[in-house]
Amino acid sequence: MKKVHIFALCGLIFGIMACSSEGEKHADVTLSTVQCGMCKKTIESGMAKVDGISKFDVDLNTKVGHVTYKASAIELAAIEKAVSALGYQANNTEADPIVYQNLPDCCKIGGMQ
Repeated sequence: MKKVHIFALCGLIFGIMACSSEGEKHADVTLSTVQCGMCKKTIESGMAKVDGISKFDVDLNTKVGHVTYKASAIELAAIEKAVSALGYQANNTEADPIVYQNLPDCCKIGGMQ
């Protein structure tokens, strides 16, 4: 009888875990214009406000953003556009030029200008 309860409990836990990650996808976004820690903070905090994104981590060494998102709520193209709206290039989606011009100098290609 105890074995039945343990198997049922394990099945329940597995089911809950499967439902919580249902529809979540992971993608890497190339961030070729990211330059510094301020860029990282701007992107991560900006993307945290976008509906459908569960997690967005920027790796400054590789210039890649690792994103986890709900596929039913947002598509990768919309994620790229949201990064662009922050002033950074995302994959082949160019940065919004007006926002880019307003970034601090350390966040622009070439650093302090």
